[in-house]
Amino acid sequence: MIDIRSDTVTRPTAAMRQAMANAEVGDDVLGDDPTVARLQERAAELLGKEAAVFVPTGTMANLCAIRAQTEPGDEIIAHEQSHFFLYETGGFAAVAGCSIHTVPGARGIFSADVVDAAVRPVAVHFPRTRLVIVENTHNRGGGSVWPLGAVEAVTSAARAHGLRCHMDGARLLNACISAGVEPTAYTRHFDTVSLCFSKGLGAPAGSVIAGDAETMARVHRFRKMIGGVMRQSGILAAAALYALDHHVERLAEDHANARRFAAAIAEAPGISVDLAGVESNMVFFDVPADRVSAARFSDELGRRGVRVMPVGPRTIRAVFHLDVSAEEARRAATIVAETAAALGLATGSLR
Repeated sequence: MIDIRSDTVTRPTAAMRQAMANAEVGDDVLGDDPTVARLQERAAELLGKEAAVFVPTGTMANLCAIRAQTEPGDEIIAHEQSHFFLYETGGFAAVAGCSIHTVPGARGIFSADVVDAAVRPVAVHFPRTRLVIVENTHNRGGGSVWPLGAVEAVTSAARAHGLRCHMDGARLLNACISAGVEPTAYTRHFDTVSLCFSKGLGAPAGSVIAGDAETMARVHRFRKMIGGVMRQSGILAAAALYALDHHVERLAEDHANARRFAAAIAEAPGISVDLAGVESNMVFFDVPADRVSAARFSDELGRRGVRVMPVGPRTIRAVFHLDVSAEEARRAATIVAETAAALGLATGSLR
């Protein structure tokens, strides 16, 4: 089975497991876990921030960053297809007490003009606009990578209104590999940034939030409040450290496999894919909805040995990661083409 539903399905390598087994640990709640401390220092340096906090998940990273920089009743400006808005169970509302002013933008990337237009007037009638969130790479945008100029324009507009800025950088290192820049080229524009270790980096769990020391102290408190503190979590931190040492540059292989897969399925009958839009490790492709649904096509692929994720009536997502080789990417594309032919997508007569 070739599983390209998500890069979250990656499993720790044997070497990563060994690093976890050998990790020096302590009680992180009491501040005694040296491996967690080392990871937090390493992440803060990597992201160009004063401090960082290790948390179990990317969802918690975003939620703690939001709660630490807002108060109940505040409003957040974010793209209408943002992951934290669509897929993180409404924590911004339930826990942080915030509302969202969603804005449009092609492939998850919005402009300074829409930020200006979304900021609420200062009046007793309105929520206080407080935070702008950018997602990079943007999941629902097809793994799109924010241009540095767009980041600078959006965050500069936010600063002009006195707003803080957070980057949901779950796949930030994918963006950096694609753009050919260091993380700080992006992160210097943001007050806080999250980074996930359990996606393309291949760790079993864990994310980090980085920012100024005062904000991270609040993040640390809210991590405790929502049950995110762990004890001997150096075992997980060791996996994240191993990933930073060994799995960053190889993200380029996942991007190459995504392009290889996309180019191959573009030739398949009835399959539509935007090759120019394949900027990182994700490929979104469409099937003709009047002939077969994305769900049915995905089920048929699963029966033939390829697991993908339907994300709309006609749209399917494939995500490449360290558990998928170049040969498996080619084989997956062949199976997509064979499935399209078997279902009659070339002729229009569904079988």
